[in-house]
Amino acid sequence: MDIAMVAHPSVTLLVDLSEGEGAAYDTHGRQERGSVVVGLLPGDLRATGRRGECLQIRLEPVAAVAVLGASTELSGAVVSLEDVWGRDAGRAEDRLRAAASWDERFTIAQEILGRRLGARPPVDPEVAYTWRRTLTSRGRVRVDGLADEVGWSRKRLWSRFRSQLGITPKRAAQLMRFDHAAHLLAAGHAAASVATESGYVDQSHLHREVKAFTGLTPPAVAVAPWLAIDDVAWPASSPTRNPVTGGERIPDLR
Repeated sequence: MDIAMVAHPSVTLLVDLSEGEGAAYDTHGRQERGSVVVGLLPGDLRATGRRGECLQIRLEPVAAVAVLGASTELSGAVVSLEDVWGRDAGRAEDRLRAAASWDERFTIAQEILGRRLGARPPVDPEVAYTWRRTLTSRGRVRVDGLADEVGWSRKRLWSRFRSQLGITPKRAAQLMRFDHAAHLLAAGHAAASVATESGYVDQSHLHREVKAFTGLTPPAVAVAPWLAIDDVAWPASSPTRNPVTGGERIPDLR
């Protein structure tokens, strides 16, 4: 397989459950193989290699800080899960691979993640609030307004948000605006109407940002096979996409 992966406002764990050599992930001229963590803003990212079973877990960045302890270092990167979790990565893979069913795998995954959630200090409530407000508004909020809502200065919010989540509030808003646009494109909407509805200046603006986030054009995102694999984060059907068989997954952890 050779599939372009589409950016999403989450940190993604891809746990390789295949026997033998699994998928490889290429970005920024580097390749990682096996179980990986995909940070925010990975850019032009492709999954290559043979098909196999894989458990995908979406982590809201606020949760990723607790579960991974390295959210800021992961922004823009794809790293081996072993580099993040050490020996615990191999233990998790073995338990998940040996499970008798996907339901059992989901239970094991939730147990592993739940055990880690309380292991590290959470992000500031103001930072968590800002992320979720930006998410629910689909990126169409002003940083100054959010700073007023949490009672901080713009400078303090910008600094704390970046130090804890690895990106600026403005970049987070751009990612969420892109995510909304990608959903509309995948659902078959024309690029011109998507640009207007998602808050872009014009269709050229949409094209530039889609290209920057994925390395793809808007028409290519609309038919990207990766979106057909992920039926939790993306529409279940589209007039322009064909279904692709992939591994099982669990919903976002928020």
